[in-house]
Order: sequence, then structure tokens, then C-alpha cells
Amino acid sequence: MTDSWDCIVVGGGAAGLSAGLVLGRARRKTLLIDAGEQSNLAAHGIGGLLGHDGRPPEELYARGRGELATYGVAIRSGAVSDIGRVGEDFVVHLTGGTVERTRRVLLATGMSYSPPDLPGVDKLWGRSVFHCPFCHGWEVADQPLAVLGRGDRAVHQALLLRCWSADVVVLTDGPAEFGDADSARLASAGIRVDERPVTALDGADGQLSAVVFADGSRLPRRGLLAGVTMWQRDRLAERLGVAAAAPTPVAEDPVGVDPLCRTSIPGVFAAGDITGEMPQVAAAIAAGSRAAAAVVQSLAAQDYGLPLPERGSAAR
Repeated sequence: MTDSWDCIVVGGGAAGLSAGLVLGRARRKTLLIDAGEQSNLAAHGIGGLLGHDGRPPEELYARGRGELATYGVAIRSGAVSDIGRVGEDFVVHLTGGTVERTRRVLLATGMSYSPPDLPGVDKLWGRSVFHCPFCHGWEVADQPLAVLGRGDRAVHQALLLRCWSADVVVLTDGPAEFGDADSARLASAGIRVDERPVTALDGADGQLSAVVFADGSRLPRRGLLAGVTMWQRDRLAERLGVAAAAPTPVAEDPVGVDPLCRTSIPGVFAAGDITGEMPQVAAAIAAGSRAAAAVVQSLAAQDYGLPLPERGSAAR
């Protein structure tokens, strides 16, 4: 065990690396622990990230780790099994048995994504089957597309995806049960609704070719927007006693934070997907930077009496 770190960042994705960079540049003794489970590793590239548009995720993360090393941030591969409090500090237990002590904890573990449970999804996910039109819409623009889902969320996604293609079909995998107003919106946008049960997706090398229905018929498509549900990867926040925020349309159990990324537990911060942020790399980077700046300010408040804003609501 080291004497003590100023901050341990749990998670080496976009939010965690961004936080580590800010902490390193602020000359804070920082350890980043990376389990290597970034959700977007399956993607062909990162869409919509200024200066890195289309860059493979693993390349971005490798560059980020190199930048952190420049500022003395220690990076360790592995997973965290538990975090506990000792006085004003925290002890972080790694799965290999190592224990580290830290003054602050920044949770940036991301979320586990649950794509549709359909044969064929695994080899297409993150490429031509996706959950974020802002990340993947450009790559499938002007091609035959589909949205898999029901209810208000499916209507919203279909109307949004219409920005990228004039050929969009909503696949409800059963009775649509849309209200008259939603049906009228879809019709006015030229979006068809297909209620046939979906049984599989067909494609190769990451490229969707067709949606397969229970009756054996096929609908040729080149892209599919499928809603996902996200859960926390572990129970670290829960064991620390961190209050959860209300579920969002995509996140079942986001961690609650205030505008400075502070959780309900003093000394514990959180950033990125884990807080229910828009699941996009650009948003995660911004959140990580904001959280790290708040960590630096909280340490300065403890060390030098720097005044801080009052703690806001932990639910966001």
C-alpha cells in the first residue's frame, strides 16, 4: 500500500482518462485503474469527437494513456473488488489482492450495455447495429435503415434517424400499440411500421444485410438502431453508500451527482456513463474533465481552505 494517493480513478475509458489528464496536469498524485472493459471497443470508430472523428477507440485510449504518463499519472491494469472508508480516506482493493489508500475516489467505470437478444447481433454490434445515431448515423446515411423497438422511445428514435435517411422502418416485433398522434408523426415523416416478429439479424464482417422475421421473410437493411439498457458494471457505488439517481430511458441505475460531479458521499465523485450521461465519448470526456477539476478544488479546500460551492442535489 502506498502512503496515500490524492485520487484514484476507477475506469480507463473516455471519462476516466480525461479525469486523469486533468489531475495529472494539476500535479495531483493520481492512480488510474483500468479493467479494459470499455463499451465502445467493438465500434469501427468514434463518431463526432472533434479532432478524433472516426479514430478507432483503442487508438484513442492508447494515446490518452501516453498523455497521462507524461504527467506522472500511474496506470494499472486490473479491476477493483471493493472500496471502503478509513477515517477521511478510502482504501481501494484490487482483485489481485493489492490495497491502495486515497484521499478521493472518482468512479468512471462506465456501464454494461444490453443490446437486443437476437442471433447475429454480436457480430454486427457497434458497427451497422448501434444505439446512438450521433455516433453512427453518418456512416449509414442515405441507406435503408430500421429502428427496433416500441413505444415513445421507438417513435423518438425513428424520427431522429430520419435525419440521416429517407428510408426508415420501425420494427416493433409484435403489435406496435402506437397512439394516433405518434402514428401520424411517423406517417408524415414517411416512416413505415412493421409489426412482424423479428427472429434474427443477418450480415457479415460487421455489416448488416437483412432482418429475418419469424415467417422466414427478410427485410434488406444496411443499418439498425436498437435501444439498449445500461446497468452499472459493479456494486462499488452501492457499497460506498452512494445515492442513485432516478432511472433514465437508457440507464437503469445511474449514480447521482451534483453539477460538480460530487456524489452523496463526501470525497467520492463520478463521471461518464455511470451517471446517466448521454452515452457518447465526447460527453464522457467533458464529464471526466469537470469531475477532475472538482476533485482538485476539493483537495485545495481541504489543504488550504479554498471556499467551495455548497453541495447541490445528488440526483441529476
